[in-house]
Amino acid sequence: MGESKLEETLEVIKQEQQYRVQEFGNLEFELSKLKSKYKATKHNVSWQSSHLYFILLKLESGNFLSDSEVKWLRANGLYETNKIAQEVKRFIQLKSKYKATQYQDSYPDSLLYQILNKLEITERLSNSEYHWLINNELFETAEIFQQQESVKETHFAHLRDKYQANLHPDLSLSSPLYPILQNIDIKNNLSESEINWLEQQGLSETIVIAQDFKEIREFAALRTKYKVTHYEDLSPKSHLYKVLKKLDFSNHLGEQDINFLRKRKLTKTIEIANEKYANIIKFNIESGETLNESEIEWLKNNGREDIIILAQQKQFAALKRKYGLIDPSLPLEPLYTIMVKLEKKERLDPKLLVQLMEEELLSPGGKIALAYYRLEAEFYEQEFHRTGHKWHIPTASSYWRKADEPEQALKLTNLDLSQIRESNLKSAISVTRGAAFRDMDNLADAESCAKKAMEYQPESYQPYTLMAAIAHDRGDYPKRDYWHEQAIKRGAKTEDIDDEIKRLVRSTKDDNKRHEAAEYLLKKDLQRYSWAKSYLKKS
Repeated sequence: MGESKLEETLEVIKQEQQYRVQEFGNLEFELSKLKSKYKATKHNVSWQSSHLYFILLKLESGNFLSDSEVKWLRANGLYETNKIAQEVKRFIQLKSKYKATQYQDSYPDSLLYQILNKLEITERLSNSEYHWLINNELFETAEIFQQQESVKETHFAHLRDKYQANLHPDLSLSSPLYPILQNIDIKNNLSESEINWLEQQGLSETIVIAQDFKEIREFAALRTKYKVTHYEDLSPKSHLYKVLKKLDFSNHLGEQDINFLRKRKLTKTIEIANEKYANIIKFNIESGETLNESEIEWLKNNGREDIIILAQQKQFAALKRKYGLIDPSLPLEPLYTIMVKLEKKERLDPKLLVQLMEEELLSPGGKIALAYYRLEAEFYEQEFHRTGHKWHIPTASSYWRKADEPEQALKLTNLDLSQIRESNLKSAISVTRGAAFRDMDNLADAESCAKKAMEYQPESYQPYTLMAAIAHDRGDYPKRDYWHEQAIKRGAKTEDIDDEIKRLVRSTKDDNKRHEAAEYLLKKDLQRYSWAKSYLKKS
């Protein structure tokens, strides 16, 4: 008997152990499914040793998590699980709010969750969504939706009446008109596509109202922006609205608009307008622009000489770079005035010309000198074409040569000299034309012009100095001396000839030829041509 009871007891214990093993296996399987559903698969522990199983069971049964449970999820890096938990919490709250608590599933991928979110923002449900509520016997939730629709319909009717859109045939809440009228009512500006739609529907009065509202809002914003604190007429039809719009859009208010503001004692607005214009001018200066006459006058009238000085300094620095003046100690005046005139192609008055010479800025090849000579050449050429006075031809040609543009001199002097009576004029034109040929290293044509000039006016020394320069270029220094002697016989001064020789040697480009020319002069007269020593080549 005793042995039989012992066997029965052992069998019960064995069955209980088998049940427990089976139960534990089921629980592990259930935990695995919950972890997958609630994005917690990276938390690898058994159900007995983890708090996770009980948290997931709580979510699955549609209950809120406590603060400590939320903290536990975060502490264990289960952020996706926590996010789902928050969605579950919101879902449960929405079910309570919209009378849908009988619906058991609280997982966020439910269609009901999407529907309740729509109801929360009063968004229309589709027909299929509405019928889903009915099919799932969520009649109270469906009734809430119907109440929302009724409120919207009443609101839509009110907006149609308010914004004169009652003639539109589509009264359904799905009509594009409803969101457009809502935009107008909450003071949003309409888009171009919305205005186009209203035009297509013939709702012109609605458009006018919307545009009026837009202008009213804009006028209010402009009054705030430009400190208009006291002004009775707040209608967009007011002239002040036009003035403020102009101020906001353009760079500058005209004197008439400033007087309008001044008469109404809107001094703050004037100050803002003036400061805005001054800042725009400064920005343009920093961008490399120069002041025009109207800007300079405005700055003077408004006591902003500081901006004029800034503009001058900026332009002076730019002009110095352009004209190759690298000395940082150069004074602003008279160079600034001179360079500005050259930029404007205005001729220099005698006083400025003297200052140029004193500053030694008319030396050959300098950019200021080239600009000045080009300006003079253009002036005398224009004078010739304007007056027909042919003596302007050699003058303009001489300046073209000094401007390092002998081609222009040749173009100007390409004349039929048989049509000119004055021999001295024909000689002068021939000399300057020959000199232009020489500038271009065409010595044969240069010599031909010089000889013609001698025929036209044998007693003029200028053709002979040209022949001397041609001989120098050919390296025939005795011949050069001969032609210089002929020039002196015809009135050229000896000191001028010496200066001419010095200029010829200095302008010789080839070092070897310059060395030869210097040696020749020193052998001829060491004392008279002592300056030539500086041109001897160093060994």
